[in-house]
Amino acid sequence: MRIGLIGTGRIGTFHSAALVGHPGVDSLVVADVDAARAADLAARVGAEAVPSVDALFASAPGTEGGPGVDALVITAATSAHAELIGRAARAGLPVFCEKPIALDLPGTLAALAEVEAAGTVLQLGFQRRFDAGYAAAREAVRAGRLGRLHTVRAMTSDPAPPPAAYLPLSGGLYRDCLVHDFDILRWVTGREVVEVYAVGSDAGPAMFREAGDVDTAAVLLTLDDGTLATATATRCNGAGYDVRMELAGENDQVAVGVNDRTPLTSAEPDGPPAPDKPWPGFLERFAPAYEAELAAFVEVVRGERDNPCDGREALHALRIAEACERSRAERRPVRLAEIDGG
Repeated sequence: MRIGLIGTGRIGTFHSAALVGHPGVDSLVVADVDAARAADLAARVGAEAVPSVDALFASAPGTEGGPGVDALVITAATSAHAELIGRAARAGLPVFCEKPIALDLPGTLAALAEVEAAGTVLQLGFQRRFDAGYAAAREAVRAGRLGRLHTVRAMTSDPAPPPAAYLPLSGGLYRDCLVHDFDILRWVTGREVVEVYAVGSDAGPAMFREAGDVDTAAVLLTLDDGTLATATATRCNGAGYDVRMELAGENDQVAVGVNDRTPLTSAEPDGPPAPDKPWPGFLERFAPAYEAELAAFVEVVRGERDNPCDGREALHALRIAEACERSRAERRPVRLAEIDGG
């Protein structure tokens, strides 16, 4: 199989190494708006570089005159995702795309319509679905081992803020960061969110206020069976990268993301000490999950399994994020039925 990859930044670099090392991938072709960066990455990982994104799309699968890739992995800037998904759909290419499809509902719906009209595959990069801890929690919930689920607590804490220039392009903390928690909440519990109440704080670095964003947020979510969930996020967790989920039921409770690298120190005299090597970032924490989701994509393209994270899943998570933005702005609970695209 010959796969094309567009976008050679941090996550694109990680994915390219995983794809080159996959036994089902015969060759990898990389492209970027920065042709020199694409060429440098190709030389480092043993891939082929083309001079532009247009060159990568120069031929449809199986025709002559271009790289002739069988599938496409999109790790480009968020603002380019929807257009690239549309181009790939029109070329008949299966696509793996990092979240999000787009930063707004109209752009997301338009890209999904192109995929559905073309009858192609779109797999979204919600890597937590491929993490062993989240998978075990899902199995525990679905098997009924926790009993009736009454409370879920999810959190994502980044160790340091992103560059200031990134914030206006990110879509904000709910769409860029908490959207992972919204997706995994649905995936683990098997329930839908029906209402949210969201608050946020911009009391940290001034760049968040200047971008109209918040550095810390908290959301109360009500699920369709009455389960209550909270999701919190911050860009300013100096202890390290901390992603966890706790699920409590009438019979038992489980936690995801608690091990000897969790950046958490017990205040109890006999509690565990601070970790020697706390997680520094998402690539280290979720490296096996990122590799697993790409391996799944290869199997999807081969027709060996169903799509594990269809593009519609991104729409569901984005609608929750949109409801949170509205809730924060209007200081009220927001029903998901108020948000377009359902």
